[in-house]
Amino acid sequence: MRSHRSFLIFLFMMVFILTLPGKVMAGGDNSLTIAGFDSEKMGKGAPSGWELVEKQGVTNLVLERVDDRYALHMKSDSESSFGIKKEIQVKMAEYPFLSWEWKVAKLPTGADIRKADTDDQAIQIYVAFKSTGWPAKLNTPTIGYIWGVECPKDTIVTSPQPLASKVRYIVLRNKSDKLNEWYPEKRNLEEDYKKLFPDIDGGRPRDIEGISFYINSQHTKSEAESYVYNVRFSRD
Repeated sequence: MRSHRSFLIFLFMMVFILTLPGKVMAGGDNSLTIAGFDSEKMGKGAPSGWELVEKQGVTNLVLERVDDRYALHMKSDSESSFGIKKEIQVKMAEYPFLSWEWKVAKLPTGADIRKADTDDQAIQIYVAFKSTGWPAKLNTPTIGYIWGVECPKDTIVTSPQPLASKVRYIVLRNKSDKLNEWYPEKRNLEEDYKKLFPDIDGGRPRDIEGISFYINSQHTKSEAESYVYNVRFSRD
């Protein structure tokens, strides 16, 4: 009887932990899936466990089926800038790799991350790390992986926006890549962090505290459309 009661308590605790908002779901010991949406249901304008961030204009995002799961589909117009974010706790030393799949259906016309007035992207994937001080909003080292337009691939850029010196980008794709085609990506976060933040503790990687996906095309007064799918942290 006692062992049965203990098992029920254990089962309850596991269900409770796995349904806490902001937690990542384990895909075995090797990976943590953080955006493997298993339903098209939305709550308060965002997938369950995520927060909608409305910067400007009208938001347009849905979850659409891809194989046995769902992808985030975002569309922006000439006034739009928005995304979704999630607070998470991931040890960099344990899960130093980030992988995902993405595709773009429309690129913002003439966008170039190197200038503030053309700083638009069809999709941006941000990984936020432990803050270096107060206020956290201005002191959070953040890597942005972007699908650019005019900027050459592999370009490293510090955000041109005011008070955003700790937001630093790597351009992975641009207008030379095919539209409406899925591309898989995998990045070594530890190595990218060292490369982008040598000025913060000599580039010593910090733990991960958040992830977000954004789209915007308000600077170029154009439109953009993209998808992101199957986002995971992994050991290798």
